[in-house]
Amino acid sequence: MTMLRLASLVCGLALVAGCQRENEAEPLTLTGRIFVFNYRVAQASYLVTLARNAPLPEGSFAEASFENPAGGAPIVTRTKIFPFWDKISLTSPPVHCVVKDRPYAVSIRILDGQNRLVQQIETSITSTLDQSVLPAKPLVVGPLYTPNPAVLHADGSTDYAAENGCPAPVTKG
Repeated sequence: MTMLRLASLVCGLALVAGCQRENEAEPLTLTGRIFVFNYRVAQASYLVTLARNAPLPEGSFAEASFENPAGGAPIVTRTKIFPFWDKISLTSPPVHCVVKDRPYAVSIRILDGQNRLVQQIETSITSTLDQSVLPAKPLVVGPLYTPNPAVLHADGSTDYAAENGCPAPVTKG
C-alpha cells in the first residue's frame, strides 16, 4: 500500500511540474515594465523586459511601439534577439513629457527573419513620477561626467529648471 501511495504522489508531482508554464505557444513572457529617469543626463525612457519560454526562429527580432508622451506618432524600435539571450530588454530612445499615474500604451511584435509574426504583446506602463523631477539640461557632460556649465555655473549658482513645452495633462472627468 505504501508503494502505491508513493507512485501516486510521484505521478501527481509530475503532472503539477508539467503545468508550470501558462501558455506553451508563447515563446516570450513579459517580466517587467518601467520608466527610467536618469537625472545625470536629464533623460527618461521606457524599459520593458521579456523572458524566453521557448525557442524562437532564427533571425527573430522585437519591434516595440511606445506611445509618445509628448504626443504625435508612436516611437518604434527594432531589436535583434540573439539565440543565446534568455532575457530580452527593450528600451526606447529618450522621451519627454511623462506624466505621473497616466498609462502609456506599449505594443511589442516578435517577428521571425522573414517578418512573419511570431507573438504579439500588448501592455501599458504607468509612471510613479512626473518628468518634472528631471532638469531640462543634463547635469553632466562628456565621458568623465564633467559638470555641465550650463547648469552648474562658475559663480556657484545653478539652473535646475524643468523642461517646458509639454502638452497639458488630460484629465478624466
